[in-house]
Amino acid sequence: MAMRPGSILRLNITEHLSPVFGGATFGDVGAYECLTGTVYGALDPAFPNNSSIVNLSKAPRNADGMVEYESEFSILKPIDAAKGNGWLMYDVPNRGNKVALTRLNLGADGNRPVTPEHAGTGFLMRHGFSVVWSAWQTGVPAGQDRLNARFPIPANPDGPITGTNRDEFIPEETGGPGDAFIQVLDDSRFIGTLSYTAADMDPAKATLTVRQREKDPRATPPGLSWRYTDDRHIEVTRPSGSEFDKGSIYEFIYPARDPAVMGIGFAAIRDLMAFLRKPGSDNPLGGSIRHTLGFGISQSGRVLRDFVHLGFNRDSDGKQVFDAILPVVGGSRRTHINHAFAQPGRYSRQHEDHSYLDDQFPFSYPVSHDPLSRRTDGILRRAAAGRVAPKIIHLDTDSDLWVGRASLVATDHLGGDLPMPDNVRLFMASGIQHAVHKPPVKNVTEWPGNPLGYSSFMRALLIALTEWVEKGIAPPASQFPSRAEGTLVTREQAEAAFPKIPGVTFPDVLNELTCRDHSVEPPREGQPYAVQIAAVDADGNSKGGIRHPLLTAPIGTHTGWAVRIPGYAAGDLFTIQGSYIPFAETAAERKKAGDPRPSFEERYGSHAEWAARVVEATEALVADRLLLREDADRLIAAIKESRDVLAVL
Repeated sequence: MAMRPGSILRLNITEHLSPVFGGATFGDVGAYECLTGTVYGALDPAFPNNSSIVNLSKAPRNADGMVEYESEFSILKPIDAAKGNGWLMYDVPNRGNKVALTRLNLGADGNRPVTPEHAGTGFLMRHGFSVVWSAWQTGVPAGQDRLNARFPIPANPDGPITGTNRDEFIPEETGGPGDAFIQVLDDSRFIGTLSYTAADMDPAKATLTVRQREKDPRATPPGLSWRYTDDRHIEVTRPSGSEFDKGSIYEFIYPARDPAVMGIGFAAIRDLMAFLRKPGSDNPLGGSIRHTLGFGISQSGRVLRDFVHLGFNRDSDGKQVFDAILPVVGGSRRTHINHAFAQPGRYSRQHEDHSYLDDQFPFSYPVSHDPLSRRTDGILRRAAAGRVAPKIIHLDTDSDLWVGRASLVATDHLGGDLPMPDNVRLFMASGIQHAVHKPPVKNVTEWPGNPLGYSSFMRALLIALTEWVEKGIAPPASQFPSRAEGTLVTREQAEAAFPKIPGVTFPDVLNELTCRDHSVEPPREGQPYAVQIAAVDADGNSKGGIRHPLLTAPIGTHTGWAVRIPGYAAGDLFTIQGSYIPFAETAAERKKAGDPRPSFEERYGSHAEWAARVVEATEALVADRLLLREDADRLIAAIKESRDVLAVL
């Protein structure tokens, strides 16, 4: 076998549905089909392109000295590939789930996207994109057609790989990502699922602590106890009394064993994309692809940032993998993937999973020196050196400034503005939360979730990105808060400007960051980075970034933060949620409530005047290429009859 950094041994297609979407056709592109199966790949640990994969050299090898793996995949493509637009979009699965059709096409949720409902508006199909998904992580919960991978478990000559692992549990069951790791038995007990098998079940070799708010000291109060129920589960008995409520953080540190080589996921993406770009009889896309685009939301956007940072945008022939990437709502974080005891589902927030290995330097795209870590690096350093740097449009929301430390994408360690390379644009969707249209399952916050969305901005930026690559048309200039414009400020400065609205608690915390020492668990905190947020106007709405038409002509205050209520770690921030605080309808109602924000009546006088202001703001976004005509028309049609249009975009 020829020595190569990685190779696809074969694609085993187990299902071929043609046509899908009930036979619907999409303009000149025609009908679509869907192929599903498994990728069988192999990697040579000796090649430099693979040398950064942790523990790959310790994984079992086949007769050719290669490390084999399996990854489930799906491809959605025009039946007549020649009628497509020549673009292959890689939609990075989020915890095994396919998101592009839901978020870009406004289609129905589901990991088997073959019905007319899944096609939604048909946005991607009307533009002729082929879309591919493949598993890049192991351990995804089975069922619901999620994509999973099978990566080998490495070992030392004298036995399994072991190490110290840390798991975190919050017994509130709010429908968040952490709920997969916890089963609340009653008000005093819960079962926690460990990320890894315990290497030694001696209780003396593990520790359990609890703290109410993230910044509180770790404690072992009377009444706190635990036991192993087996080598993957612990039963925790909570301390009695009200000092530690349902939002408290339980941290378990224990000896673990048998981690899979999770970093293979990056190489699996690289090699599948390289394979699908090349002509060949075994390539189901048949040489129809001219350009490639990496698209990822949240966890998936962080995967793309780390993929480029670790040097995987160069394939085994030295060619560029992704021509462009669109990482969305990833903030300044990367991923907890390429580590011995990886935990891909974890991501740092102010209260939850605050100090996991997904958030250390480098944060931004250009190469810079970080005095705190004493490192010089950048997301694009390796790609630029290898002349395989993609064009990048990076989109965050207001929530990502508060809980994703997104300001560090645009600033240095002291908070000063950082110039971006010519191939990078940064955007922030002002006044919008990270988790679109998903309020908490339980009422754990002071105010309801923020209903404004950013899907329309993603669609406009996606088209701008493809035109940048294919036609050389420069995209819109970056629109991100900055120190120079006075739109990027400290939490204290934002609090001073925020209106004193009755019943609204402005947060006394945000997701701060220090330069940590992760050689111990829990990690040692070091010197702080200057994490900043967006400045606010007199209504409390954010300045800077792309302003949604309903933020330019608002009917309430839209925040990127949500404050927890008593019983759920009061005062800390609730995950990636935002808040919506509507204006009073009339001046009399406003005065009675003591609300300093002018009422709807005082601002606009009539529905028609408000609608005219929304139309004006909408048309300005279209002119700036930040909103597509079809999305603008949808919003304009909706506002004519009702103000109940907050979730339209």
